[in-house]
Amino acid sequence: MKKIIFFIFLLIVNKSYSQTKYSFSEIERREFRNSIRLNYILVHQPTNQVNYTLKPRMGFVGLNYNIPLNDWLYTGAGFHTAITGDQGGLFTLGVNLGVNTPIYKNLFFDANVHFGGGGGYRSLVNGGGILYPSAGLQYKAKGVSFGVQYGYVNFFTGIQKNDNVSFFVEIPSLMRVTSYKEAQKTFEIANLNTDEFWKNPATKNVQQVTFDYFFPVGMSRADITTTPQYRPLRETLSILGFEFQRYLNSNTFIYAHADAMYSGLVAGFMDVFFGVGKNFIETKHINLFAKAGIGAAGGRIFPEGGLTMYPNAGFDIRLTDKFGISIHGGYHRSIGGTFEAYTAGFSLKYYNLSGGTTNPFSNEKITKIKTQGIQISAQNQTYFDVAKFGIPNSDLNLIAIKLNYDLNHRYYLAGEASFAYEGESGGYAQGTFGIGIKSNKFLNEKFSTFLELSGGVAGGGRVDSGEGILVRPTLGINYHYNDDFSMHTSGGQMWSPFGNVNSSNINIGLSYGLSILNSRK
Repeated sequence: MKKIIFFIFLLIVNKSYSQTKYSFSEIERREFRNSIRLNYILVHQPTNQVNYTLKPRMGFVGLNYNIPLNDWLYTGAGFHTAITGDQGGLFTLGVNLGVNTPIYKNLFFDANVHFGGGGGYRSLVNGGGILYPSAGLQYKAKGVSFGVQYGYVNFFTGIQKNDNVSFFVEIPSLMRVTSYKEAQKTFEIANLNTDEFWKNPATKNVQQVTFDYFFPVGMSRADITTTPQYRPLRETLSILGFEFQRYLNSNTFIYAHADAMYSGLVAGFMDVFFGVGKNFIETKHINLFAKAGIGAAGGRIFPEGGLTMYPNAGFDIRLTDKFGISIHGGYHRSIGGTFEAYTAGFSLKYYNLSGGTTNPFSNEKITKIKTQGIQISAQNQTYFDVAKFGIPNSDLNLIAIKLNYDLNHRYYLAGEASFAYEGESGGYAQGTFGIGIKSNKFLNEKFSTFLELSGGVAGGGRVDSGEGILVRPTLGINYHYNDDFSMHTSGGQMWSPFGNVNSSNINIGLSYGLSILNSRK
């Protein structure tokens, strides 16, 4: 796995853009006024329908990224996880559709429906499908808005369901992009006109793939799947993750981070964190940093609430203007639970400025813009006759969110997260990362084909994926509705080299393409 990632990293370093230069005045501008919504839901549990001890309430938090389709309709994707109760490790992923319309001045009516998959205790969610409709009021203040909603959390394939009142906070997220047809071009900036759209500073962000090792200590215990049950946990857990950082000023950033285990126990452990970090010492090539994160973790460990803290520190080695390596260590601790571990690892980092014509901290003028093509997809994935342990084999349906990152007009990187929603394996999830190649368009520029090779980690829901490593080649075809929207269907094989999964699958999805405006000196 590490060799594959390193090969892809080298490929990124050596990727080539089109050498043709274009005038910046030719670029087609687009501005998306998106929003990030954090909500808290208190879900009552079906304690009278199970024959084991179950805490009566679960605190459920969600992070949703919503995109307006017009003045009143929006769509997006959302992620939910348990933080209180005894269902740490319950995670869901899904898509949103909602309406938002003014009632009086800053008061708005907001209603939406969320569909996805996931789960924790399989006995509660069965297949894992979740449907969450809600409606309520939102007060929009400058910069931040607040809301309250009445809803119904419904794991419709199982017995976990409850009406509830939820609260949310929402912050705006502005994106300046251009059409996908402008991808992989270089635009020269000679002088800017009076249009304020192009005079905004760029945003500094960092993306990194992380390889970590968790060393459990103290009262850490495994779950019921081990022999003996709930035994002390001392195995080293091998963790693969991804992190996105956005800088607020020259040395302070906020970040989102997600991990999944691929070795150490039966697959199923994962975590998600949000936090803040600071660079304390910065030179041209070396940077010392510290971070503090709060989030949720669980799966294959003793049942806990899920709420977890994760402080860590380390140093970066800047190899080029765009790429670097990070070495770090930290302390992963369940709040109110027993799991704790010291951590150590390294990351491959990519640094970027995007969406503006000046450096946000030095005010240095940008001389050119290079457009980076990406495609965002929502998919339904069906896997046939998936091997399981303790329960019969069955077909699985998963909902997936996927991102393709173009290296040039032919090759791209692909990252994906998928959660089961049907097939009696609620709680099964997989994350993959790989490389793809696509053909030129044909038949009146309406069709193209693609081939992908990806690998990653998977686990949960009694799917027999061993410690979690999976390999998945895929072949498919795109139908291009226009330059930005396309539909696709594909088929492939999923194989777990350390488990018994060897399943063919088909995927159907919808993609939206755009080009990020990357700033260059």
